[in-house]
Amino acid sequence: MSDALRVALLGCGVVGSQVVRLLDEQADDLAARIGAPLELAGVAVRRPAKHHDVPAELLTTDAEALVTRDDIDLVVEVIGGIEPVRSLLMTALQHGKSVVSANKALLAEDGATLHDAAAKAGVDLYYEAAVAGAIPLLRPLRESLAGDRITRVLGIVNGTTNFILSRMDATGAGFGEALAEATQLGYAEADPTADVDGYDAASKAAILAGLAFHTRVTSADVYREGIGEVTAADMASARAMGCTVKLLAICERTDAGVAVRVHPAMIPRTHPLAGVGDAFNAVFVEAEAAGSLMFYGRGAGGAPTASAVLGDLVAVARNRVSGSRGAGESAYADLPVQPMGEVTTRYHVALDVSDQPGVLASVASAFAEHGISIQTVRQEGRGDAATLVLVTHSAPDAALRATVDDLSKQEFVRRAASVMRVEGMAADR
Repeated sequence: MSDALRVALLGCGVVGSQVVRLLDEQADDLAARIGAPLELAGVAVRRPAKHHDVPAELLTTDAEALVTRDDIDLVVEVIGGIEPVRSLLMTALQHGKSVVSANKALLAEDGATLHDAAAKAGVDLYYEAAVAGAIPLLRPLRESLAGDRITRVLGIVNGTTNFILSRMDATGAGFGEALAEATQLGYAEADPTADVDGYDAASKAAILAGLAFHTRVTSADVYREGIGEVTAADMASARAMGCTVKLLAICERTDAGVAVRVHPAMIPRTHPLAGVGDAFNAVFVEAEAAGSLMFYGRGAGGAPTASAVLGDLVAVARNRVSGSRGAGESAYADLPVQPMGEVTTRYHVALDVSDQPGVLASVASAFAEHGISIQTVRQEGRGDAATLVLVTHSAPDAALRATVDDLSKQEFVRRAASVMRVEGMAADR
């Protein structure tokens, strides 16, 4: 058994407190798996008086002093946000400490800088907990599928939005009502913007795309739409098509490079992701040799996320004991990120129209002018309540948007009530 490895923990909230608990409760097992004991040497927090479960002598408000201490071997970060965390982790790496982080926003914005610092110092940077909580996902992409060619990653990576959309689908509730329920049950934050507007999922999509396609992808490269505009009528239309609506993170290898996007989409109820309910996460991976794989589980929460943190901690600790280093960043492919306007998919379009002869022909003509083929069309309602509902074949996003813009200017179209992408059908691929 080697000498103890000393761990500095940055942050002790919902996840950090569970990390402290697991380090204590599983100390003997962790030591046996690693070949050396793990010893919690310090915990950086803003308000030490709030953390009664942590020995007072371990608590400090000086995170920078903690990560630069000579006796610290490993740094675990569960604070979140960009600064001061970026500076703290850069300092830790430059001082030869391996880092385990759950910080999706930072890794998606500036992971390249952290990876470069880790490589220069010859230490590890692991972040399994940054995407999909306890679900083992990043390590399989980085290691288990390293000999394969991944073509697509399609996933539900935000539990809050999945709970909201699941409730809308099950009960017929509107977005506001479902959000209020999610907030009451603790699934949504007091300020749910990062979740419902898709920022959280976009950060995760950037990390997934970078690993899957060996290309540096940042959150700024990800096309993003939230779920705030999804209506009960959208849910009813999806149901009529045998579909449901999910907020999807979609990473694809295309002829032009890679396309990375986050937006609500209709998917068939027969698709494996359609049955993922409540606050669960699931990611569907398609690879040339392995075929289709799905990873499913709890994507958030203190204990599940702490489980992923401990998994990384064991890995970097083993490397430390053996004097080795794990797999670093793989960005050799350096593929271009395709603009959203060039991305092709299918669409569900609902147009409130005048109920008069010639309208359908005019609408079909507008789609044809932009090179978009219509798969199905139906009319709902009559008179002032008439709505045309169309589903297209695959078409470029820019062409669809131009078509809807042109139709919105026509006198016979009162408004474009809904435009939503359709994913996961056999004809999509």
